Amino acid sequence: MTADADRRIADARRDPERLGTLLEAYRHYLRLLARVGIGRRLQGKLDASDVVQEAFLDAHRHFEDFRGTAEGQFVAWLREILAGTLSNQVRRYFGTKARDPRLEVNFAADLDQSSYGLAQMLADPRSSPSAAANRREQSLLVAEALARLPDDYQTVLVLRHLEGMTFPQVAAAMGRSVDSVEKLWLRGLTRLKKSFAESGGAA
Repeated sequence: MTADADRRIADARRDPERLGTLLEAYRHYLRLLARVGIGRRLQGKLDASDVVQEAFLDAHRHFEDFRGTAEGQFVAWLREILAGTLSNQVRRYFGTKARDPRLEVNFAADLDQSSYGLAQMLADPRSSPSAAANRREQSLLVAEALARLPDDYQTVLVLRHLEGMTFPQVAAAMGRSVDSVEKLWLRGLTRLKKSFAESGGAA
């Protein structure tokens, strides 16, 4: 996947018309990160898909400024753009005109943490550091697998693993009992593992 992505990045650099196709490969990943970022600061008042679309427009405008060649560099660049987009949305929502670099830095740190949490969602805590590094590279596959699950499964897994909520907190957020949320989480995790394996990952 990484080698293919590196080639697509090079192709987009030679032919900007291919950038749209390249960006589409990261839509689910960025949407999940945006969803968590929005939830922490705006309590669901923004639509994650709209935020990602705006980030894609910024990526199109500034792609010539991207100096990397590898997928990891490209994904990090996209997270920086997403952090700036989220920061701008917060300023608009609260009517703040001045740009706040600290807010962008905070969003960037949150997105990095969410990306790591995504990769760790299916992690075996007994695995080696090298296996953990490979999982971090597979966070995109986890995002793709998660996007294929029904909404309730996505929600319980995002709240539990990416937002770090306890089961009682998840139950309150979803308007369910703790027992039903725990069962939903277990079924969702099982479905995620199956979806991840089908997509070529190795949980």
